[in-house]
Amino acid sequence: MEAKTVSQSRTIKAMLVLPPDSNVLGTMFGGKVMSYIDDIASISAFRHARQQVVTASTDSVDFLHPIMLGQMICMESFVTWSHKTSMEVYVNIISEDLKTAERRACVSSFLTFVAIDEKGNTLPVPGVIPETDFEKDLFRTAPERYKQRLERRDHSRILSDRFTVKRI
Repeated sequence: MEAKTVSQSRTIKAMLVLPPDSNVLGTMFGGKVMSYIDDIASISAFRHARQQVVTASTDSVDFLHPIMLGQMICMESFVTWSHKTSMEVYVNIISEDLKTAERRACVSSFLTFVAIDEKGNTLPVPGVIPETDFEKDLFRTAPERYKQRLERRDHSRILSDRFTVKRI
């Protein structure tokens, strides 16, 4: 399977923040932002794998600055690294005040997707070829995030087993 450049998975989407997207404080709902993150990240993963994908984890969603009603947001995502059947996807969201042109970094997130067939079996995915210095840095540091992700998942399983009520 031939590796693919990061640019082959890059996805960009812009939208205006409207009243149904915001809360009583006039800021965008965090849950709405998270939904948009999963949506754009899944497109990047699908473009990289050219197979159906599912979200395996959301490592982080860091809200760096509020997104205000009436602002435009620009979301960008791309596959940073892959491992056998999984892909790490980075998402960045920037807000823009359309009147003043002021732009701010608002949200940063890492997610993992797995490629699957129609029966839900995992499928291999292509490797990643980073092109820019930023992409190379994300690629270089991805194995450590992968290791942390596996440790966190193991811990989550232990907690889930410990606190789940088992029915007889």
